[in-house]
Amino acid sequence: MGQALRFVQEYFLVACSLADVVRRFRHDNQDWNAFPEKVAIQLNDTHPTMAVPELMRILLDDARMSWDQAWDITQRTLAYTNHTLLPEALESWPVDWFSTVARRLLEIIYEINRRFLDDVRKKYPGDENLVSRVSLIEEGAVRKVRMANLAIVGSHSTNGVAAIHSQLLRTTTVKDLAAIFPERFNNKTNGVTPRRWLRLCNPPLACAITDAIGDPWITDLSQLSRLKPLAEDASFRAAVLKAQQECKTQFAAWLQATSGLTVDPQTMFDSQVKRIHEYKRQLLNALRIIVLYNRLRENPLGHAFAHVLLRRQGCARLPFCEAYYQIH
Repeated sequence: MGQALRFVQEYFLVACSLADVVRRFRHDNQDWNAFPEKVAIQLNDTHPTMAVPELMRILLDDARMSWDQAWDITQRTLAYTNHTLLPEALESWPVDWFSTVARRLLEIIYEINRRFLDDVRKKYPGDENLVSRVSLIEEGAVRKVRMANLAIVGSHSTNGVAAIHSQLLRTTTVKDLAAIFPERFNNKTNGVTPRRWLRLCNPPLACAITDAIGDPWITDLSQLSRLKPLAEDASFRAAVLKAQQECKTQFAAWLQATSGLTVDPQTMFDSQVKRIHEYKRQLLNALRIIVLYNRLRENPLGHAFAHVLLRRQGCARLPFCEAYYQIH
C-alpha cells in the first residue's frame, strides 16, 4: 500500500508541475517549438520520470502535435540526474498500476519502447539479449516499467554526481544504454565548496570574519578554527550580529520590492536556502503552514494556539493579517 501511494504521489506531483510549467509558458509563448529554449526540466533520480510520458501526452493530446515533433521537444526539454548506482534501487513500477492510474501514459510508454527497440534492432541486429536488457519493460511474473531506462531514453542528457560515480554509471549500472547513447552521458560534480559558498553568499559575514582573523581562510577553510577563541569576544559577536542584521535588512528590502510585503527586519526569519523537493518533507512542512494559516483565517481567536499568541503579542484586536504578521 505504501508503494502504491508513492506511485500515485509521483504521478500527481509530475502532472501538477507540468501543468504549471505549460500554463506559464503558454502565457507568453504561442510557438511550442520554443518550449525547450524556455523550459528545462531536470529529472532528479527516477522519482519524476513519469514526466516523460506526461509531457508527451500534453504535446500529443492537448497540443495535437505529431509524434516526431512531440518526441523532439520532450527529449530536448528533459535531462536526468542519477544519484543511485545500485540497480535494485532504481525504481520500476508494475504495468498494472499504470493501467489503473494512468492508462494513457502506459500507451505512450509502449509506443516509446516500440520505436526505441526498433532502432536498437537496426543498430544491433540479432542481439535480442541486448534488446531485453534495455527495454523499458521488464518481463517477468510481474511486468514492470523500468523508470531509469525511460528517463535515459526520454531525455537528452544523463549525468552522475561525481567523476567516479558517472564512470561507474556508464560502465556498470546502465552500460548498455551508455553504449547506445554515449553522447548523452556526462558528469556534474555535486555540491559547492564551503569556502566559496560563505565568501559569495554572505559578504557581510565574510567581511566580519576577515576583519577578525585576516583573509587566509578564503583559500584554507581550516583557518576558521581561529574564530573559536573569539566566541565570547564582545566586539566580534557584535560584528557578527551586525552582519546578520544587514542580511535581514537586505532580505526585507528584496521581499518588499518583489512581493509588496513589508516586514520588520528585526523579525526572526526561518529560512531554507535550497530548493524545496516536491517528494520530501519540505513540501509537507509547506502544506502544514498553509493548513495552519487557513485555520487561523477561519477562526483566529477561536484557535487556542492563535488565541494565546495573539494575546501574548498584544494584538488580539487587530485585523487578522496584521495580527498574524506580528506573530510571525
